[in-house]
Amino acid sequence: MVLNRAHLAEFSTILANARKIAVLTGAGVSAESGIPTFRGEGGLWRTWNATELATPEAFRESPSLVWEFYHYRRCVVAKSLPNASHYALAVLQQRCEQEGKEFTLLTQNIDGLHAQAGSTDFVELHGSLWKTRCCHCNDVRVNRDMPICAALDGKGAPDPKTTDAGIKPMDLPRCKQCNGLLRPHVVWFGEALESRVLRQVDSALQNCDLLLVAGTSALVYPAAGYVPLVSALGGVVAEFNIEDTPASRSCRFKFRGPSACTIPQALGISLGQLPQAPSSSDSSA
Repeated sequence: MVLNRAHLAEFSTILANARKIAVLTGAGVSAESGIPTFRGEGGLWRTWNATELATPEAFRESPSLVWEFYHYRRCVVAKSLPNASHYALAVLQQRCEQEGKEFTLLTQNIDGLHAQAGSTDFVELHGSLWKTRCCHCNDVRVNRDMPICAALDGKGAPDPKTTDAGIKPMDLPRCKQCNGLLRPHVVWFGEALESRVLRQVDSALQNCDLLLVAGTSALVYPAAGYVPLVSALGGVVAEFNIEDTPASRSCRFKFRGPSACTIPQALGISLGQLPQAPSSSDSSA
């Protein structure tokens, strides 16, 4: 896929002159690494929509079912690799640091693939699949144990005919500090972003010269408001997506196609410059 040369030239000039750059990535970026988005047709886990399971109410009602769902997601991500868009954004960060520019990566994804690709100090808006939080003492820590507890071993199959495991709460992941029930350290539907995260977002977007938005549906707030905010403040927004979104009208540049193809092109990075970029066929598996 080859992008419009005139648009690329104009974008390259703006990128070169920008002193403060922010990036927002969404599920579409990780989808090209084979990670389910749980949206649209075929977006179910068993018979459940993710919006039904990723809620505090669902966890209170059936922590076993919710942990099965997240155990499945951890298993999928553990077998996945970053794609060319992840690596290209890591290269962009390195270039910005070398040139004395401000750079902030904001991601709605909870998979940690940006870290695997070499990005540092990025802001995980919705938390991390690889962190837990205690429901009793609020202790938060990284946990990459696979499985995270013995009772989840072999559980979490997405087939709709699969019977729910019905694991007892005491056999689910427990806090090492107080033995309370652990939950994934992610932001569920109906929950607010952490105040610390909101401050980091405000800092990144205020006086932002250029915002790159990749693979986000622009439907979930507060992230859905970032594009019109930057545009209203005079910043330039470039959208990388396979289709138009509600935010497209506020974007000066609209690069259409798989982000693993469009982002490296727009940034002037050849696939050969990327550390471990898989082929385009691999990145869209």
